[in-house]
Amino acid sequence: MFDTLTMTKAVGALCTMLLILLLGKWAAEGLYHVEGEEQAYIIDTGEGDATDEPVEEVDFETVFAAADPGAGERLWRQCQACHQLNGTDGTGPHLNGVVGRDIASVGGFGYSDALSGLEGDWTPEQLSAFIENPRAYAPGTSMSYSGMGDVEQRANLVAYLATTTD
Repeated sequence: MFDTLTMTKAVGALCTMLLILLLGKWAAEGLYHVEGEEQAYIIDTGEGDATDEPVEEVDFETVFAAADPGAGERLWRQCQACHQLNGTDGTGPHLNGVVGRDIASVGGFGYSDALSGLEGDWTPEQLSAFIENPRAYAPGTSMSYSGMGDVEQRANLVAYLATTTD
């Protein structure tokens, strides 16, 4: 079935394939990795620009005092997928009158153990901390929102929620 000529052809084809692969690798290395020359275009990633000065944190109370409830109403649209302002619960509890209300106090809503275990009221500062990163504020919460990092946006949203009533 196999004779010497067939085996010679198979081994020759294999060696040719390996030679082409090695030559292709050598050509690619020569094209993309030029040694001794400077890079033509350097992308500034800002790594070298790091300063030793700490970033000054803005006090939430100061920002909240100047907050715009109208801007918070536009931000409320993100919350409407799960929360209502008409006294009915959706995926999340209703949020009308939430500022100053006890944490996890909406009757008939099934809160996660993480929120049920918290004590106190939803002060503007507490709400801001929760909205910034719900999973860090109440580990194990069932709220799937990833958080709002901008302190001004949080202040505007909390100011809007403060204007809603039960």
